[in-house]
Amino acid sequence: MPGNENLLVGLDIGTTKICAVVGEMLDDEINIIGVGSHPSTGLRKGSVVNIESTVDSIKKAVEEAELMADCNISSVYVGIAGNHIKGFNSHGIIAIKGREITEMDVERVIDAAKAVAIPPDREILHVISQEFIVDEMTSIQNPVGMTAIRLEAKIHIITGAVSAARNIIKCCHKAGLEVCDIALESLASGYAVLTNEEKELGCILVDMGGGTTDLALFKDNNLKFIYELTVGGHNLTNDISVGLRTPLPEAEKIKKTHGTCIPQNVKAHDVIEVPAVGGRAPKRLPKGILAEILEPRVEEIFSLLKQELFSNGLENNFPAGFILTGGSVVMDGIAEMAESVFSVPVRIGEANRIGGLKDIVKNPAYATGVGLVIFGSKTSCRIQDVKSDANGLQTILNKMKQWFKNII
Repeated sequence: MPGNENLLVGLDIGTTKICAVVGEMLDDEINIIGVGSHPSTGLRKGSVVNIESTVDSIKKAVEEAELMADCNISSVYVGIAGNHIKGFNSHGIIAIKGREITEMDVERVIDAAKAVAIPPDREILHVISQEFIVDEMTSIQNPVGMTAIRLEAKIHIITGAVSAARNIIKCCHKAGLEVCDIALESLASGYAVLTNEEKELGCILVDMGGGTTDLALFKDNNLKFIYELTVGGHNLTNDISVGLRTPLPEAEKIKKTHGTCIPQNVKAHDVIEVPAVGGRAPKRLPKGILAEILEPRVEEIFSLLKQELFSNGLENNFPAGFILTGGSVVMDGIAEMAESVFSVPVRIGEANRIGGLKDIVKNPAYATGVGLVIFGSKTSCRIQDVKSDANGLQTILNKMKQWFKNII
């Protein structure tokens, strides 16, 4: 934003909504001063499928945030998600020959670990250092200055489809916005809702959006594992629409107002009014029917996540439990359902490291937007002119690679 470098904007481009969050840096504190949100119709499962619809939704969300914050928004930090995101671990080794390890050595060993075959249609988005091994000493976070014979690095590489990132950048450009950086949405949400103790001990962050459910495992203050499940809140809405024979917009309202996934929590006399299709008179149905529709779908989502974790041997890596966030976790009983599936403590994650309009954004639906603002505050990137889609993407990717070497 011209004239005020202390303003940072996070743009969460989701499948069901687009959210812009404006934060102001005051010393070491971030104050939220503006929020804008608008329904999204141009994405499917986290990827852009209609550029014009996405651009229109971005403009309206940004205009709402500008009005609340009384500023002009020209640059944003954008989140990326979707089933095209993949992560894997890699390992690199270099010789030191008995001298002190330098910053250049650290870069060399990370480059050695990055030397893996990547398909031409994919690009490395993040390179995240897990640990360094100096000779036989493990779990070292910063080996600079130590004397060694050899240096090893374990890293986590996150890749995504080049076209997906390019389409996000193109949409922002068409909306008149510069893209300062792109961040994986589950990482951004982690900045907003996780405590240092949870990330140190080991926890799972589950971000349930409209089109995808994103899982991220944090342990030893590092990101260890990610998984993108292409089932989310829209599937729940569709189940309600089919099961109750009501239009999708009405099903979404019912989910937000009356949604519950534990039938035992519903009182026998509770009823809901369900609008009918085709102008027919609305129906009054027992609320328990709604719970019976939502319960199997929510259980399926958590069971698929559990299966992925166990198949990768990670069942004992999250003693701090589960943290649920995202717009689809506001249903009654969802934390109880997760506890029954995983047998670990579960809590609902809300943004907790900010000031200002925190009452407005203290909602799991705003976790990614707030996290992107925090992400922006930690990187040295500021407003820059992106000349073209291809060059802009490469500039952002290069910046992210360097930035992620030094954090988390």
